[in-house]
Amino acid sequence: MSLSNKRSLLAISVAAILSGSGFANEDISRTQIEDSNASAPTTEESEKAERIVVTGSRIKRDSFSVATPIATLSKDALSDAGLGSLSEILVDQMPQIGEGSSNSNSQSSVQNTGLSTVDLRELGINRTLTLIDGRRVVSNSYSGNYVSLSTIPTGMVQRVEIITGGASAAYGSDAISGVVNIITQQDKEGASFNVRTGESTEGGGRELTFDADFGTSYADGRGYLFVSASYDEQFGLEYWDRDRAQQQDYWDYDEKRMCNTMLTAIYDEQNKTAFQCMRDIEQSDWRSLSDSIPGGVFDEASSFRPNAGFWYDGTTLRDDWQEEKHGIHFNQFTMLKVPDKALSAALKTEFEFESGTQAYFQFHLSQNDSTNPKSPESEDECDPIVTYNPQNDQFGSDCMGRIPYDNPYMPEAIRAQASERGVKWDRLFQEVGNIVNSNDRTTIRSWAGLRGYVWEDWEWDVSLGYGKFTQKQTRTNEIIVAHAKYALDAEQLDDGTIRCKDATARAAGCVPLNLFGEGSITPEAADYLRVNAQINTDIKQTTFAAVLTGDLYTLPAGPIASAFGFEYRKDEQSVATNVPQGGITFNYVPNFSGDVSVYEAFAEVSVPLLNNAPFAKHLSAEFSARLADYSWSTTGMIQSYKAGFIYEPIEGYSIRANWARAMRAPTITELMSPPRGDYNTFSDFCDGVTATSNNPGHDNCRQEAGILATIAAEGVFEDENSSYSPNTGNSELHEETADTYTLGVSLAPEFIPGLRVAIDYYDIQIEDAITALSNDDIITFCYNSAIAYGSSNEFCNDIRRDEEGQIVEVQQRLINTDEIRTKGYDIALQYDYNIGEYGDLTFKLDWGHVIEYSIKSTGPDGQFEDFEEGFLDRDVFEDKGSASLTWRKNGWRVRWSTQYKGSIKRDKDDYEKWLDAMAENQERCATQADTCIANPESLWGGDLPSVTTHGLSMSYTMPMSNDSELRLYGGVRNLFDERGPFIIFGPGNYNSAYGGGLGRFAFLGAQYTF
Repeated sequence: MSLSNKRSLLAISVAAILSGSGFANEDISRTQIEDSNASAPTTEESEKAERIVVTGSRIKRDSFSVATPIATLSKDALSDAGLGSLSEILVDQMPQIGEGSSNSNSQSSVQNTGLSTVDLRELGINRTLTLIDGRRVVSNSYSGNYVSLSTIPTGMVQRVEIITGGASAAYGSDAISGVVNIITQQDKEGASFNVRTGESTEGGGRELTFDADFGTSYADGRGYLFVSASYDEQFGLEYWDRDRAQQQDYWDYDEKRMCNTMLTAIYDEQNKTAFQCMRDIEQSDWRSLSDSIPGGVFDEASSFRPNAGFWYDGTTLRDDWQEEKHGIHFNQFTMLKVPDKALSAALKTEFEFESGTQAYFQFHLSQNDSTNPKSPESEDECDPIVTYNPQNDQFGSDCMGRIPYDNPYMPEAIRAQASERGVKWDRLFQEVGNIVNSNDRTTIRSWAGLRGYVWEDWEWDVSLGYGKFTQKQTRTNEIIVAHAKYALDAEQLDDGTIRCKDATARAAGCVPLNLFGEGSITPEAADYLRVNAQINTDIKQTTFAAVLTGDLYTLPAGPIASAFGFEYRKDEQSVATNVPQGGITFNYVPNFSGDVSVYEAFAEVSVPLLNNAPFAKHLSAEFSARLADYSWSTTGMIQSYKAGFIYEPIEGYSIRANWARAMRAPTITELMSPPRGDYNTFSDFCDGVTATSNNPGHDNCRQEAGILATIAAEGVFEDENSSYSPNTGNSELHEETADTYTLGVSLAPEFIPGLRVAIDYYDIQIEDAITALSNDDIITFCYNSAIAYGSSNEFCNDIRRDEEGQIVEVQQRLINTDEIRTKGYDIALQYDYNIGEYGDLTFKLDWGHVIEYSIKSTGPDGQFEDFEEGFLDRDVFEDKGSASLTWRKNGWRVRWSTQYKGSIKRDKDDYEKWLDAMAENQERCATQADTCIANPESLWGGDLPSVTTHGLSMSYTMPMSNDSELRLYGGVRNLFDERGPFIIFGPGNYNSAYGGGLGRFAFLGAQYTF
């Protein structure tokens, strides 16, 4: 059979295979429904049908469904979405898929800004295995196995198949939550050019895409060649593009007054707070300003009180500083959507020799550049900076320090009341320049192989793959902390010259630093401070695979299909910085490297048990196993298994069940990384401590010298933590193990032609899951747990505070926790209906419901369980759905789409703290205490409503001369401009789950094919 004929049968077989999955799409679905009546082929028919590899299995299958649910998104659906980002389309269209890293949620990421990844079941990007044509490919991040979908040319994608359950027996480690398989073009003939552009109707968020591809057979149909190239640019969305982004907010729930409060410039002397009950103020009173201003703030006594220090209004020195009156809104420096560019190209070819052996080769090259403009460096006298001493392999910290009392630039008004220890300060280093975080990524992926037949009908396939990823991250206009310290320690000579005191520093080029007033830092001083920090990442992957597939034996119900194979993989990784000793204001990522080799063997069988029997139209079982030996001593023999069956009692009705044992080995970074700088929001357990407060753990809080000092000065300790929370690996980690259960039914009743319904239940339990305890748990276990407070408490050792008691670091160390579990169900419905001369209609519905998402961990007081479903900050919606209605006639296609996200609570920690406060208030009221609040308020902004968005797209394909055609298309996403609810503390009060503030988006495009 020639290669071209095989490709034709391949397309039909894929469609038929998906008939049991319940998740098909658009044109493919019509073929599968027509073929569904033949879902149990006879042996004679099996011999005639082309056998292909189904996602989730290595066996060459007949056109019959498999036990594992497969969701599919066709090329038409990808085109109708009107987006250039493949990951955004998948998140938008498939309820099973959650956000990974995107341009709308990675603005503050050290490493992953500009990546485009997906997260199945919200179990983590590392537990979602992304494949290209069924092959594992090199990662795009040292953070883990993160395959960025923006590295794949969009014109190369024919469809996307998604297995929503454990698939490690078929593909190895990382496939715990499932597999996203990008299927590339198989049989396209001719060339096409495509251009698409779009922009938010309010402005901002512009996108531009160019695609070109060409496919052809050669050598009398024995060979096939396909090449594709894409350019995609996203121009980003800024703070200034959205009015709501400019709304200030700093919310808190006051557990004494039992009201929702917002930070204001109104200071309440009686209650010692600037947080006012929201019921008593207007929205225009809300404040969230920073004391990091261009001219500097000096000897600030309070973040809230008026007349709290010296500051510069332009170049004029004033002594009436009040942060929430005179500060700046720092959100203005945060992009709502980060701009990036992606240029990618790919080539694939296949050739069949006279002997029947086929050779194949595929090569991908992509260049991805993202630019994330930030604020100038914002520092105060002792923001902690990580340092590293390579001589003793010890990490430490440093800070710029106070301005010395004898600094010659210091105005006399400030010196007159300054402490001999020097002057505290906060300042924006505007003269040094805005920080720009840029990531330049280059990805190469390639593989080549041979396949043929032995023993007449057994197929062998041997292939070798190589991938390389390099990333150069540059963070411009950071500051060398040691230089700042030397530059602040200045002296004035008799002739009036000001110089650095330290002679060694002077010899090395030290320039004295004047922080007093806007523009006071000279260009020479800025040059002395400045450093353009870099992190360079190199990742390599080499793979070898040998697979043998064929029929072992023929039973009365059909042949026993099987697959056997061996795979080898070596992953290598190195991370290096141009500032290996740290000591700069950039989040410190140390040098580290490592590699791992994996040897794997696998086997799989599919056994037909009954065929065309009474009450058993078809019954088959499938079994698979994989053993993997990792070169790490902490990782044992990885053993993955799968068993499943599919039962069709009568034609059009089937039941399928599947159990899979999936395993994931730790990544190189998880095992080997030293502490890496990062920021995560957390709340200080000691917030609200006073000299006499008697809440549990407050006695331990008062043992912190800085907290005691703040209480003495201000009467109460209020949380103003730095959110600095570095991640660190753990060499003692071992593999995590997951058991995945799925049970589904598929209905295709004859009395409703064209209707297919599938319902699938899933239950995924991950034991020894690799994760870190939350910052809030770490802090709580230090101050209020069965372990005594102090240096013997390992959790206390992960917390550092400054001289005012504020937390400046919580270290998140990875551990193997007890269990992560998620369970729920998916519903898929598709109905095709022919309306005669008026065309064809297709209605499609995908719905996902999460019954439970829980994490069990063991702490000082024993095992505890957190339920995370229904919380936005955990990104676990209980209900998500998408639906579409598509009309086709001749060259016209019109599609109405709807996306739904159910109601959800904003923040789990805030919600649980409020519940505790309500319970405590109820106890006070029960004892008739004076502190009882009779009508406590519910959380404001805590319960977020459901959100539904709609889109409309249309296209028209017109034939042109010489067998060419022109397709014009366009549409509007989020037709009614739904922005989602107001999100407290969200970037610009938006959340990426609701589009990040983009709003209504219109797009136009044209494709010419010849």
